[in-house]
Amino acid sequence: MLPSTAQLRQTGGRELKRIVFDEETIAERVRELGREITDAYPDGDLLVLGLLKGSFIFLSDLVRRIERPLQVDFLVASSYGEGTVSSGNVRLVYDPETELEGKHILLVEDIIDTGKTLNKLVGLLRERRPRSLEICALLHKHVAKHLELEAKFLGFDAPTLFLVGYGLDHAENFRHLPYIASLT
Repeated sequence: MLPSTAQLRQTGGRELKRIVFDEETIAERVRELGREITDAYPDGDLLVLGLLKGSFIFLSDLVRRIERPLQVDFLVASSYGEGTVSSGNVRLVYDPETELEGKHILLVEDIIDTGKTLNKLVGLLRERRPRSLEICALLHKHVAKHLELEAKFLGFDAPTLFLVGYGLDHAENFRHLPYIASLT
């Protein structure tokens, strides 16, 4: 389904190829993930660690669906710049200030693509001796080779297209869209 005229206005007139996951489908899956995560962590300190910037909308909706005490902090890593393909050069721009040792850490990622950023972060987080470390990803393209840790909680299997919306961007554009669409 192609975007409507109103949706094209939201994209600054830039054409999207098609909507891959609509707003209602995303909301329902986030509710289900909240229940799964609530059930998976019956005790202990839970730190939900969002990988910025892409995960911020997903993380915001997700933590409101997790029915147990938790803390939230963030990491910022970069590997794309302004391109549509990962450069492979992962930079950690912001490191969480929260103590990680002894806590259940749930790393929230927008999309698992090449896995390079995720592998770097898993190694860094394991060094800090959490009680447990798991990944919750909104999208997974299933093209990554040799992931250090596979996502325990997954929103959707994603096509191998360049996706934008619901936090995902291209050169910092499109994050605000309430759906996920294909740019290519």
